[in-house]
Amino acid sequence: MAEPAQRPTLIVADRWRDYQLLDCGDGMKQERWGPYNLVRPDPQIIWPRRGAEGQAAPPKWEGWDGYYHRSDQGGGRWEFRRQLPDHWTISYDTLTFKIRPTSFKHTGLFPEQAVNWEWFGAKIRSAKAAGREVSVLNLFGYTGAATVAAAAAGASVCHVDAAEGMVKWCRENAALSGLAQAPIRYIADDCLKFARRELKRGRRYDAIIMDPPTYGRGSSGELWRLEDHLWELLTECRSLLSDQPLFFLINAYTARLSPTVVANLLVELLGARGGAITAGEVGLPIQRDGKVLPCGIYGRWEA
Repeated sequence: MAEPAQRPTLIVADRWRDYQLLDCGDGMKQERWGPYNLVRPDPQIIWPRRGAEGQAAPPKWEGWDGYYHRSDQGGGRWEFRRQLPDHWTISYDTLTFKIRPTSFKHTGLFPEQAVNWEWFGAKIRSAKAAGREVSVLNLFGYTGAATVAAAAAGASVCHVDAAEGMVKWCRENAALSGLAQAPIRYIADDCLKFARRELKRGRRYDAIIMDPPTYGRGSSGELWRLEDHLWELLTECRSLLSDQPLFFLINAYTARLSPTVVANLLVELLGARGGAITAGEVGLPIQRDGKVLPCGIYGRWEA
């Protein structure tokens, strides 16, 4: 049996140089993405913004290049103070990522995930040093930061996302990181359907990474609801694991999902294999006052 899951742990991505979370408050955050400062909404930030020496901050955010205004009807729009390029890049160690403000407030990268890149990168490099080849399946792979990090560590990776545009972005990130020729499969498909087809094809993976959304649509319009479909996907993925798997990583940004729930899922899924299970939050340090902004949750199983 696996070791009992540890109490939820907060891990903080505090090694960035090209990115900084500058300030937070009143539902908004100001970030430095390379040479540009962006202000975006964040539902976790329900505390007030403070000025110098704890005084109330001025009502307007200053020093920004792009500001995302939310709409009462949903979504929103960007306001730019100066002409920004269509996209630019930032780096983390040897990895380089394309950044582009999108119509849904996102930039194509979740910098808090650097703590997971480092964790599984170390596990992959250790296995490679011991003479193992490592294959990784990355589901709901988005723009491929985890895919690129795993490939940089020496793994062969299968990157799956339902959106063709995200898969293309992943390919661009791989090229930017010097991994254009790395053994990466780029797949635009519904993740559950793909997992089932991989089982029929007899493929197996040494590690699985997934970042399931709360709601989503597959490549052919299939409806995804995390509460209804996650366990079904997890059981299919368990059958995709090799005889000596390295790790299983679940990331989630669903506000109502607890790290303890993710730990419990991993216990049910993989507890009989032994190993260790940990779960908790990932966060970013706020430069202005030293607080930490929680940005999502994770659950890890490792052999």
